[in-house]
Amino acid sequence: MKLFQSIFRGRETLGRYPDTLIEMAIERAVEGTDPRLRLVSGYRKRLREPVIHAIDHVVALVDSFPAPVAAGTDGYRDDVRLTALFASIKDMLQILGHDRSLTDYLASAEGRNAEQVSALLLARREERNVLGMDLVGEHVRRDVAQVSVSFSGHRLLEPRVGEDESSRFLKRRAFDHLLVLALAQITETSVQRSDLQRQRDLLQRQLQAMKRGTLGFDAPEAGSAERAALQADLDAVSQQLQALGADAGVLKAHLEIVAEQLGTAEQQLRKEEIDLCLSPMNIRLEPDDPSGRRMVFQELETARGATATLLPVRIAIRDLPRREDLVTAAERYL
Repeated sequence: MKLFQSIFRGRETLGRYPDTLIEMAIERAVEGTDPRLRLVSGYRKRLREPVIHAIDHVVALVDSFPAPVAAGTDGYRDDVRLTALFASIKDMLQILGHDRSLTDYLASAEGRNAEQVSALLLARREERNVLGMDLVGEHVRRDVAQVSVSFSGHRLLEPRVGEDESSRFLKRRAFDHLLVLALAQITETSVQRSDLQRQRDLLQRQLQAMKRGTLGFDAPEAGSAERAALQADLDAVSQQLQALGADAGVLKAHLEIVAEQLGTAEQQLRKEEIDLCLSPMNIRLEPDDPSGRRMVFQELETARGATATLLPVRIAIRDLPRREDLVTAAERYL
């Protein structure tokens, strides 16, 4: 944690960090993926540039998020993004007030007396084809094909008293997410290697048995053709295993996966803008429709296809619905 509190303060030049902190980031990358990488000679040197590249990316990514919006009564009325994300003011405050990350933070020593917190709001955007009504001139048309936009799965990330503090934690989270993606790739490669090894062993046994003449009652020429097919399959599996790296080179292969994932951070975790023009009922409208609410959302997307609509928010704790203390509630029934 010291690494990210020290680096992410908004005053550093991208790519220029103290060596001690880069070393800490490298160790964090190793610990978060495969700690055995420390057994590979030169792992620090191999990961140095990819780690710096990944840090540069997450700094630029989080710093490009839009300014926080006040997620309260006035903010809901003034910002069309909030009215699109939540059905009503009450709905918004209920969802935010019951968010697990926020309640845990407010129960901590750091957040217990907080009057306001900053956090990143994430939601899942979904679009569905529906049939609705439309007004054409003075006539109402029914069963009109429309696209309905909805948001669900709202959650808060890194609620903190200060906006800068929340930003630092978000950068750490983004860096760690790159490690999660690298770990997933390592796991998939390991599973693939195990499957190929099992296939190779089975093909070898079948081929050896066939060469000994212990399988089947076919004529010699038929057995020869089958042996050739088995040998071709064995060669193909062996080539795939070789591409994944020999058993002795597994850790080096894992190191290369981590280096590649961090070195291509902008491909692994990216952000794009989504332009929407919505009706009060969150129906997609043409961009030039005078009745539409125009808004621009930013969305995060990972290389594995996961997406999330994001919006930094500031939350006044006094606006949230009070959560009844469970002990107090129980005492009323005693």
